Amino acid sequence: MKAGELCTLQVVIADRETSVAEAAKLMRNDHVGDIVVVDRTNGQNIPVGIVTDRDLVMEVMATDLDAKMLTLGDIMEHELLTASEDDSVLAAIEKMRYKGVRRLPVVGKTGTLVGMLSFSDLIEFLAEEMSHLAKVITREQSVEREKRH
Repeated sequence: MKAGELCTLQVVIADRETSVAEAAKLMRNDHVGDIVVVDRTNGQNIPVGIVTDRDLVMEVMATDLDAKMLTLGDIMEHELLTASEDDSVLAAIEKMRYKGVRRLPVVGKTGTLVGMLSFSDLIEFLAEEMSHLAKVITREQSVEREKRH
């Protein structure tokens, strides 16, 4: 399976100038733990950074900074790691492991944001695959019993 097939297509986005306070409200309203920071180029959303709920806590709240005065551009992760929509799920997992992140924006061939691949998406997918593997064992035992009778 490819990252583009598994990712969540609905992604909360904002530009660099969005205040951290407004971003927190967006996260709360949309029940998400991240916002992808985008530059809008020719009507396309090009991801340039990401801000997570953890970033809000560690970079703003824990340091007593004013969330209304800071922008996403001030605190976003600038070295944005992305997955191509054509990357395999295993390749996406390897990227996440390498960088130590739980969320990976997925981009199309032109660099446009396609979706978000999260740790939760991957766990759900892999659990289903493991379930299919477990059924192989049950089926194997059933076939063996049928052959012996």
